[in-house]
Amino acid sequence: MTYHFVVGDHAAKPLQEALSIDGSSEIIILKDILNVGPILKNEGQSFSELRSTFWQMVLPNEKQDIVLDDMERLLDISKKMFENEEIQAWFWMAPLPADVCAYYWLLPYLSKHTNRFMVVNIAGLPFLNEAGKLFFPKTIAEIATKEVLKAKKLARPVTASEIEVDVYEWKQLQAANAGIRTMGGGKKINSQPVDFYDHLLTAQCTSSFQKAHKIINAAMGKEGNIPVGDTYLTWRLKELANQGSLQMQGENGKSPKDFEVKLFEEIAHN
Repeated sequence: MTYHFVVGDHAAKPLQEALSIDGSSEIIILKDILNVGPILKNEGQSFSELRSTFWQMVLPNEKQDIVLDDMERLLDISKKMFENEEIQAWFWMAPLPADVCAYYWLLPYLSKHTNRFMVVNIAGLPFLNEAGKLFFPKTIAEIATKEVLKAKKLARPVTASEIEVDVYEWKQLQAANAGIRTMGGGKKINSQPVDFYDHLLTAQCTSSFQKAHKIINAAMGKEGNIPVGDTYLTWRLKELANQGSLQMQGENGKSPKDFEVKLFEEIAHN
């Protein structure tokens, strides 16, 4: 049995389509996005509780409580690997902060299984798209289903030297416990403040009310890529309004299509 870890539903789709007929493979979709929010838990608190509480704060009006169980599923698979030496765990990693953070998070648990923790790292590697043209995907989701089987050949065990160095990266990220974590080249992750992308949002705001989703889309389009997702950016707009940096109207408890924001007049005139 091989457990294939991948971050998010979109990235999982080509793996599910390509490996669905393989009875010896199971796709493990990591729901959490570890490049945003706190990662250092308090005493008496589980990691899942820490992360669930964070996302509940970002999405306070979800109809159901947010419960993340990535850690519990990871521990269960690690237990199975101790019981059965034939089991392998693979992690599919793109050059994204969420993926690299997930790698560092997985490493202390799966590296205990010598030569059975494999990584498929697509950073800087060429693939063929659906039209048969060569390109360099930035996400696992961009890999064509037919290319997944080729990508499997890239799998390699995490080496002892990598483990020795990389296990400390997660500890350093936890010590910083920053609001945002960004790519710094290769597998380097930089810790950033929670308001790191706020200026990109306010730069799209004017003295007239605009739908929040238009501001978010404009900021993401101008920047090219803000790897935190629109859910996080929606929360940041609401926080800016709570702090008095923006004015808000509409149903701010709902989606970014349901409320509008604008600059305060005194800010707009400066």
